[in-house]
Amino acid sequence: MKITRTRAAAATVTVAAGMMLSAGTAAAQELPTVVLAHGAFADTSSWDGVAGELRERGYSVVTPDNPLRGPGYDSAAIEQVVEDIPGPVVLVGHSYGGTVITNTHADNVTSLVYVAAFAPAAGEPAALALDPFRFGLTSLLPPVLGVGVVDDSTNILGKNVDSYITPALFKQYFAPDVTDEQAAKMIANQKSIAATALIEPSEPPSWADTPSYALIPQQDRIIPPAAEKFMAERAGAQITEVPGSHAILVSNPGAVVDLVVAAS
Repeated sequence: MKITRTRAAAATVTVAAGMMLSAGTAAAQELPTVVLAHGAFADTSSWDGVAGELRERGYSVVTPDNPLRGPGYDSAAIEQVVEDIPGPVVLVGHSYGGTVITNTHADNVTSLVYVAAFAPAAGEPAALALDPFRFGLTSLLPPVLGVGVVDDSTNILGKNVDSYITPALFKQYFAPDVTDEQAAKMIANQKSIAATALIEPSEPPSWADTPSYALIPQQDRIIPPAAEKFMAERAGAQITEVPGSHAILVSNPGAVVDLVVAAS
């Protein structure tokens, strides 16, 4: 009888262990893929801290290149990346990347996360959120904002007029809360955006039928926090406000990661 009980107990432990292993595997498989769309005046490396922490938590992370040519062109590029991913996706956009994810429509996107981002309504250009009379001052003006002619294969002329942040003023206005070393890297990796991108009207928003989350840095000097909050509330987003600059994804990646986890 004693042997029988021992065998029964061992069998029970084995079954329980198997169930726990299966449950753990299933949980890991249920984690969505996180797609991180960078904004203007940045590149994919701006997500390095966020992506690293998410991967440590078991997430698959994709950081596609955002062409920064305009909402229509850019959202098509991101949409193709998202549609090629099997399973659910949490789609995250920083700054102008918020406009891009707003214009991205894919059936496997289960939630949207806006990080110091634009979230325009249908027919609105992102620039509307920079209205100083409604939302307060933005630094996205000369001399902080510069313009120049660049090669652009997406334009029929082969050239375009792009905007960029003046390197000497980048840290002060775009990323005052990052280290000098981080700021130098961001300046070196800065990508300019087509000047027309912020005045191109947005299409019907993906946030209208997708759960949304928004992280608003209270010391943002690029997009006024009041504008970010207005757009997030209109989108029905769950809002988190934190101290920080427009470069919150670099200065406080943990805050972004926590919101992505909440959106998963």
